[in-house]
Formats: sequence, C-alpha cells, structure tokens
Amino acid sequence: MEPAAPPPPGPAAPAAAAPGSAGLVCAQGRNLRAVLCQRCGSRVLLPGAATFARRELLLPAMRKKAAAAAGGGGDVLREHWLVRDMFSFENVGFTRDVGNVKFLVCADCEAGPIGWHCLDDKDSFYVALERVAHE
Repeated sequence: MEPAAPPPPGPAAPAAAAPGSAGLVCAQGRNLRAVLCQRCGSRVLLPGAATFARRELLLPAMRKKAAAAAGGGGDVLREHWLVRDMFSFENVGFTRDVGNVKFLVCADCEAGPIGWHCLDDKDSFYVALERVAHE
C-alpha cells in the first residue's frame, strides 16, 4: 500500500468549515488561530496563513521523522489547513521523498507527520487539523 494516494486532477477547493473546526476558521476560510505542534507547542503557522480545505489523505501514524518515512499503518484524514507557499510556515520540516510525496513534521521535535505535500504540485501543502493544536 502506498503511504498516500496521488492527488486527484486539479487543486483541492477550499471548503466550508465543518462542525469539528468551529472557532478555527474565519468567514473567508482562513485559520483564525495559530497552528502549533501537539507535542512540543512549537508554532507551525501564524493566524491567517492557511485556508481550510477538505481532502482525503492517508498519513502514516504519528512518529518521529525517521520512523514516519518507513511507512506502516496510518490514518485517512479529511480536514486540513492548505498552505500555498512553503515560506508561510513558521516551523516545519519535511521527510525524504516517499514516492512522489513528502510528509510535513515539526522542525523542533520532529514529531509527525502533521501534513502532506505532493511533489507534483509545488504550491499545495496540507496540515491535518487532527495532528496539530491551536492557540
């Protein structure tokens, strides 16, 4: 099994906020609060840096960076922060290529993966809401 399915044709469209994301998304669909690493509290994104999007992505189970790239079980996650410019991140690291995908991890503690980036789409970085904290 591949660690992540290839993206469907075309970019994911921003979606209306789901009940689980209440209080996190503004009327324009952007993140109202800062996005933090669940493990160490390091700031990953500033408020307003990402757009809420729905897309089914398979992410490996949360582990340190080296173990994340090795594969194994995972979770299908559907709610993400979509970041269009990698320089919008305050603090993020990337795993080695796993097929045509790089997984996003916390640059401080290397916990992750917290997100997903397909090498075929240079302008789409997904951070799973379930894998981060908000302040």
